[in-house]
Amino acid sequence: MSSADFPRRAPNNQTYIARFLDGIVPVPVRAEVWIDRQQNALIIRTEEVDESWPMRDIRKLQDQADKTRLVLRLRDDPLRRLILPDHQLYPDMPHPNRRAPVTQRGKLLTWAAAAVASVALIVFVLVPVMANQLAEFIPPEGEHALGEVTLEQIRGVLGNNSATGVQFCEGDNGKAALTMMQNRLVDTMEAPPDLTVYVLDHPMVNAFALPGGHIVLFRGLIDKAESPEEVAAVFAHEIGHVVSRDPTRHALRSAGSIGVLGLLFGDFAGGAVMLLLAEQLIEAQYAQGAEAQADIFAHDMLQKAGISPDALAVMFERFRSLGGEVSGIEEHFVSHPALGDRIEQARDAVPSGFVPRPLLSTSQWSALRSICTDRRSHSLSPLNAK
Repeated sequence: MSSADFPRRAPNNQTYIARFLDGIVPVPVRAEVWIDRQQNALIIRTEEVDESWPMRDIRKLQDQADKTRLVLRLRDDPLRRLILPDHQLYPDMPHPNRRAPVTQRGKLLTWAAAAVASVALIVFVLVPVMANQLAEFIPPEGEHALGEVTLEQIRGVLGNNSATGVQFCEGDNGKAALTMMQNRLVDTMEAPPDLTVYVLDHPMVNAFALPGGHIVLFRGLIDKAESPEEVAAVFAHEIGHVVSRDPTRHALRSAGSIGVLGLLFGDFAGGAVMLLLAEQLIEAQYAQGAEAQADIFAHDMLQKAGISPDALAVMFERFRSLGGEVSGIEEHFVSHPALGDRIEQARDAVPSGFVPRPLLSTSQWSALRSICTDRRSHSLSPLNAK
């Protein structure tokens, strides 16, 4: 029905001609409409209906395709409609766009609380349980690919999402020294994992493991260390996480929880999910049991490699003493409330009469510390042992 279907307004009074739907019969009928100023009400009269609508309770029906017509309703009536051919009555209505009052507020709050509880159950209970189970079924090639993709996301995050991201350190002599360190550590294992090691040219004092055997060391960590044994202690700890597949479980939990929240907030493209996942893995804080197991693994690996487990305690103390100067490795290790116990356990792991063997020569240690200044590269170039 177009505006042309309406008869003209009565010429000699304030009566308007409209169409009225009574909410029962789905056919509009002709109606005469006028404003009763004494009652401050809109009077509607048809052959079957004679009623008044208080002006304060009249609302405009929003989102109508035909903008020339004015469709009105009563505040508390979901069905009845009054259709006028133009907007001449609009200025006389005090609250045409006011929202309808919320009914059954208590029930709505109850349903909202139930929805929040359901999401919390999914994010904090079901997702972690499923992540632990799924980690056991991911094939090695899939796990390795997940680590590679996540590493590229991390490079972009740390490089402020530039075209190339943060660079890999490619000094040949430094790479050779790090490979020597890696071989010294993994030679203590009967079935060493397939490791891929990178050094990122970034000042963050940090190191972390990714799914699929990827281990990342930062230039800031190597710069702050005062001996190769301290770097090796961090390296051994991260190998412990790789062996236990902690990064894979952590990635699945983080991606799962963040993914659920992302869907709730409309992140269907996944950009924010990958960004948050990268940040989660950069500063991964594992459960107390996982950290304790990685420490014990490192104690044993260091001892078998002829390196004093005390290097792990020295590393803990060094980064604790740095206080606010660092945020990466300090948050990764030092934030744990049982740090003092971990330092003591590392010292207790040194056997009586243990004599360590030198890890790197002075020149090799110097080369490792210069790994990011000898040559820089944008390419993804890991340090592969053997």
